[in-house]
Amino acid sequence: MADAEQVPESIADLLPSFHVLRLPMVTRFRGITEREIMVFEGPHGWAEFSPFTEYGVPESSRWLRAALEFAGVLPGSARPSGSAQPPETQPLETQAPGTQPPGPSGAARADTDAPEQSIAVNATLPSCATSDVEGILARYGRVGTVKAKVAEHGIDSLPDDLERLQEFRRLFPDTRLRLDANAGYSPTDALTACAEFASFDLQYFEQPVAGVEDLAHLREQLSDRGLPVVLAADESIRKAEDPLRVAELGAAEVVIVKVQPLGGIAAARSVLEACGLPAVVSSALESSVGLAAGAELAASLPRTRHSREILGEHPACGLGTVRLFAEDVVSPDLSLKPVDGEIPVRRVVPDPRSLERLAVDSGRLDWWSTRLQACWSALRPTLNSRC
Repeated sequence: MADAEQVPESIADLLPSFHVLRLPMVTRFRGITEREIMVFEGPHGWAEFSPFTEYGVPESSRWLRAALEFAGVLPGSARPSGSAQPPETQPLETQAPGTQPPGPSGAARADTDAPEQSIAVNATLPSCATSDVEGILARYGRVGTVKAKVAEHGIDSLPDDLERLQEFRRLFPDTRLRLDANAGYSPTDALTACAEFASFDLQYFEQPVAGVEDLAHLREQLSDRGLPVVLAADESIRKAEDPLRVAELGAAEVVIVKVQPLGGIAAARSVLEACGLPAVVSSALESSVGLAAGAELAASLPRTRHSREILGEHPACGLGTVRLFAEDVVSPDLSLKPVDGEIPVRRVVPDPRSLERLAVDSGRLDWWSTRLQACWSALRPTLNSRC
């Protein structure tokens, strides 16, 4: 950034217009049935700012930096580099339900940062009735990886979780399975749950406990007991220094990264390079506009021997969450809704009719306007300090 004067006090000087939308969901997820987001256009295209409504200003300001960076709104933002040449593609093979598909189209590549044309994504199975498992997953079409949510009510959910996972394995015996507890267990309960879940042939178990120290201790206990459960850190990663601490303590073998919470694509890349752990890029429950940033990051991640051992040649990212929304902000032909376990890597433009139809009322618009300025006021000094 060339000059502090380029960083105005009012965000309205950089962002004169924006849209705040309410997206209805097809099922309860993360305790909500509607998702409020903000989208806006900048020199590089559309971006999304969507910290959850309960998040405070310090945390939300990192989400704002990510959105402003992706849109090219920050003073001094570099324009995105030219599009890479499309990699070689291979046709998808016909496949029976529940089996693992080949890598995404164009995914065969060397260990470089060259973007792919498409990336693999996992389906998401929320906490639901066992009878709903097949119908929910049918919305995703053919996929090779599913992430199931567990521990909605902590260890009390274990009987229901086991029944649901048994039904999943009956329907999809060869599909890769990940679990996500969203830090829902105590350390003692987490060990109990891991012992029960180990028989389901997990790719990894995401954030069974909250703290990094507890995660590291749980990993030691799993090793001592010979339980083949790979741990992944998600909620433990909200700031740039968090993945480094996870790696330092040996708390997990995989890190789950999200573009907005880490402050943008560039920041996320730097963090992953520094921590050196295999990574899966995931959604922060965004619309297609926000998912475009995640897809760009996911397509550029290098493959290492260690990441291949845990995640396979073409690791599925957690960027298929548009399937959880009843409506998206873009037209169906531009949506990043996964088709047979893939989404394209591209920027998207909202549908003007959706911007109008999904707009919040004036009271919520005022709330978001106040929040936007508060986050900008918190972010602005950090930008000035780098000038």
